[in-house]
Amino acid sequence: MSTSTTAPGALARLTAFGRSDEGRPALLGFAGAILIALGGLGAGSTRQHDPLLESMHLSWFRFGHGLVLSSILLWTGVALMLIAWLALGRRVVDRTATDYTMIATTGFWLAPLLLSVPVFSRDTYSYLAQGALLRDGLDPYLVGPVDNPNSLLDNVSPIWTTTTAPYGPAFILVAKFVTMIVGDHVVEGTMLLRLCMLPGLVMLIWAAPRVARHVGANSAAALWICVLNPLVIIHLMGGVHNEMLMVGLMMAAIALTFERHPIAGVSLIALAVAVKATAGLALPFMVWVWMRQLRERHPWGQVRAWLVATAASGVIFTVVFAVVTVAAGVGLGWLTALAGSVKIVNWLTIPTAVANLIHAIGGLFTTVSFYAVLDVTRIIGIAIIAISLPLLWWRFRHTDREALIGIALVMAVVVLFVPAALPWYYTWPLAIVSALAQSRSAVAAIAGFSTWIMVIFKPDGSHGMYSWLHVILATGCAVAAWYSLAHAPEQAEQPESAKPAGSAA
Repeated sequence: MSTSTTAPGALARLTAFGRSDEGRPALLGFAGAILIALGGLGAGSTRQHDPLLESMHLSWFRFGHGLVLSSILLWTGVALMLIAWLALGRRVVDRTATDYTMIATTGFWLAPLLLSVPVFSRDTYSYLAQGALLRDGLDPYLVGPVDNPNSLLDNVSPIWTTTTAPYGPAFILVAKFVTMIVGDHVVEGTMLLRLCMLPGLVMLIWAAPRVARHVGANSAAALWICVLNPLVIIHLMGGVHNEMLMVGLMMAAIALTFERHPIAGVSLIALAVAVKATAGLALPFMVWVWMRQLRERHPWGQVRAWLVATAASGVIFTVVFAVVTVAAGVGLGWLTALAGSVKIVNWLTIPTAVANLIHAIGGLFTTVSFYAVLDVTRIIGIAIIAISLPLLWWRFRHTDREALIGIALVMAVVVLFVPAALPWYYTWPLAIVSALAQSRSAVAAIAGFSTWIMVIFKPDGSHGMYSWLHVILATGCAVAAWYSLAHAPEQAEQPESAKPAGSAA
């Protein structure tokens, strides 16, 4: 079929979808995304000095009653998107959702956010400032943005102005590319950087259904969990986070490896690590998958097949990563900057939560130094990670599904026990879990958890974990989200349109 006939057909199908009952969540979420984009002008992660708003006579949107109004608009938008997501979740539970519904809905929800200011995070300003460092001949792994004064620096959170870049050379190259095109213009830089995240979302949309079908799971449910999830749409895309690239590359790598393209898979994992190091957690499990594929093709023993897969993976990874590093003209200094996350203190990790509880309860009886306790709990957390990872790698080695479970568990362990975490970190394990946790109880739990994480953080990037009122509100929303899907009706038989095609164990 020619392009001239295909395009109108696709447009007609999309229009029919928008007018149908099936498309109501898409339109509701679209309205919510518009409100987020509008409210974000005043209540989002705005610039310190915003001449754009001043030229539009909208500066009042950021202060006083204007800030209240913009906050109401933004939170109403978040509420509408959550309601729309839960409505789609009911279709996941009753097994009437289709891949097309999920993909078309993604387009509706994403479109307004492409024009939004960053929301729920100020990281994009740090990205731009770090890219400008490399553009201007400085090493972002040796110096922080404060060493390169410009208009970009004005918008970087003070805590990160002296911190060196903790991201891989591939992402630093992307940030450099953006600042070379737009210079020090923050608005243009934010928009272009968000567009650079789109390939990650496209790869995730491509890979998640394939991974799900490979293990016999529902592809539409996988898209609901890891693509339409507000943590992805609002945080990763609306907040402009490089996790979008990392997660997309990682899932594409897993899908290609499952489909017997391990060389391409390992290459993409190397690129994912060159964005953010966390993706490397998946590589040891992909070696198991490649080993089994080698044994199916050759009369090799397990040890020989494992040695070949390990050696080949190591060579491919090293070559790809080295090429990217040389292209960026940097070294490996970013690995030492990973410790910068210790500056973050919130309840999203177990070590910090335990330290807070010890401080609160122990303080009733004696003087307790919070940071002294935090240092101890963080050391214990690192020890748990160090012990857990090799054990999980060895335990989950027998099948492709086990490999997927192993990746999900190591991601979860790392997120829960690292010194500090942020909401979008939970998209790492969610991407993997999307093919594994699709029962009604699992879907309801994911809905409740995602809602809590979404609501507990504020649009300007701060959080409400030390406000009992905010915690109670977020918990109430989470319970409501869980209940709405835990008690949703479930069909006994899955319609043909929603069944994953070509499922294989």
